[in-house]
Amino acid sequence: MTRLIAAALVASTVLLPGTAQAAQSPPRVPEATGWGGAVSSIDPDASEVGISVLRHGGNAVDAAVATAAALGVTDPFSAGVGGGGFFVYYDARTRRVSTVDGRETAPASATANLFVENGTPIPFDQAVTSGLSVGVPGTPKTWQEALRRWGTLSLREALGPAERIARDGFTVDATFNQQVANNAARFADFPATRALYLPQGTAPAVGTRFRNPDLADTYRELARHGTDALYRGPIGDDLVKTVRTPPVDPASTRVVRPGDLTKADLSRYTAPLREPSRTTYRGLDVYGMAPPSSGGTTVGEALNILEGVDVGTLTPTQYLHRFLEASRLSFADRNRWVGDPAFTDVPTRDLLSQRFADSRACLITPDKALTSPVAPGDPRNPTPCATSGVPAPTPYEGEHTTHLTTADRWGNVVAYTLTIEQEGGSGIVVPGRGFLLNNELTDFSFTPTTPGLPDPNLPGPAKRPRSSMAPTIVLNHGKAVLALGSPGGASIITTVLQVLTATLDRHLPLVDAIAAPRASQRNSTTTQAEQAFLTTPEATALQALGHKFTATTEIGATTAIQLLPNGHQHAAAEPTRRGGGSARVVWPTH
Repeated sequence: MTRLIAAALVASTVLLPGTAQAAQSPPRVPEATGWGGAVSSIDPDASEVGISVLRHGGNAVDAAVATAAALGVTDPFSAGVGGGGFFVYYDARTRRVSTVDGRETAPASATANLFVENGTPIPFDQAVTSGLSVGVPGTPKTWQEALRRWGTLSLREALGPAERIARDGFTVDATFNQQVANNAARFADFPATRALYLPQGTAPAVGTRFRNPDLADTYRELARHGTDALYRGPIGDDLVKTVRTPPVDPASTRVVRPGDLTKADLSRYTAPLREPSRTTYRGLDVYGMAPPSSGGTTVGEALNILEGVDVGTLTPTQYLHRFLEASRLSFADRNRWVGDPAFTDVPTRDLLSQRFADSRACLITPDKALTSPVAPGDPRNPTPCATSGVPAPTPYEGEHTTHLTTADRWGNVVAYTLTIEQEGGSGIVVPGRGFLLNNELTDFSFTPTTPGLPDPNLPGPAKRPRSSMAPTIVLNHGKAVLALGSPGGASIITTVLQVLTATLDRHLPLVDAIAAPRASQRNSTTTQAEQAFLTTPEATALQALGHKFTATTEIGATTAIQLLPNGHQHAAAEPTRRGGGSARVVWPTH
């Protein structure tokens, strides 16, 4: 089958869920096993796009980009061309893991006082909904870079399905409706956002068809002219104008600060390849995203802290106790040491050394929880059970990212986390372009987290804010066996760690590990926990050890794929969180 024939088949068949021929989207199914390739995402229309690409000869990279573009239509409050992310790729032929850094960057004019006025940090909610918080988007460059290096489809072919869904429409579900409702007040203050998402003054009703012809035209322009249409062309012109002069309703009383992003900032943007983070755990190689993401180093350090204990044989309470303490300590180190490596000397190798992890693990005792905030260790000079300096707190990060995982018939795998930061990003749709702008620069520290100490995550010119995104791929003797990731802001790290340990150590089936009640300790005085976690006997036992909990409705929304010894693939997603995910395989086994 030639590439052109495959692309034609994709264009002609993949879009049935978004056309009049299908009244409803494909069903949400949390797990699927089979062969020929697999996709797991939060959205059934997007997963269907990826599966069709795989079915007609595309590889895991093609499917990942096509799925991501579709999520920009059906999950636009979490991801899209106005945002960024991190792309982790395993090549089955070379057995090599590579990564693309598609993180947004600050304007060249940004200083450490980007979010400071008159010596005081501006209110966080005012920073979120502003042009000031918008970073240069990295998603289009990520797609282009991944396809150029490892894909078989062109950007034009990969964007075709998403363009058609945007033009023909898809069925609104409860999650889409709720996300618009959650943001209705600020969406209403921007005419372009209001016209798209609040056309009758309220959120689109569940079961109705939602269309975004402006986004379809944007995808078509990117397909025809490549990413230069954004980074050097008319899409970018509109983006810059929107950031510098936010189009606020004249009747609005909202304070919306302009940004200083320029066309030169767009034209200078690159999505570089970076060496992945890597650690070994129970004889497996665990690869993730290196700084400016803290995901790979923090997940890796926590695993190394757990390495010295047979977590699989512990009681459920002691397992969770160790998991929470490893998270606590690794976050203490993450907050002190991790930032953009172009601006900060990040000790990545030292953070992932077993010697350093052992020096931290000895702080954990089985009968009593540590008290947060715990001070960081010194990864360059690890001393057993020692801490160094003053604790650095964990700043808030927006939780409404998305993650997708793909695998193909040849064993190639992608774990890709992408975002526009807050639910709905900045709240600002670029007029005539149909996509929301990110508010990613709020991931910077507004002021030093610990006065008097260096903060690696202050804003700077063309700097990338620290992220917690943790797309992860696990290899066994060079062969991929598991790939996963999650949204959730800083809780991404703890979610990935909890699913990894539940699967690798506790031997839970993948969908059960994903569905298990979650808790997230991020070197805070209290541990966030879902209500389902707080009602377990283990929660009571953990409280007796000194753990303190605060309730939260939901933590993360994992998607994952296991590559099985028999050559089949097992895709898994959330059964209920965010309305449930969508796991698909090309040829299911029954």
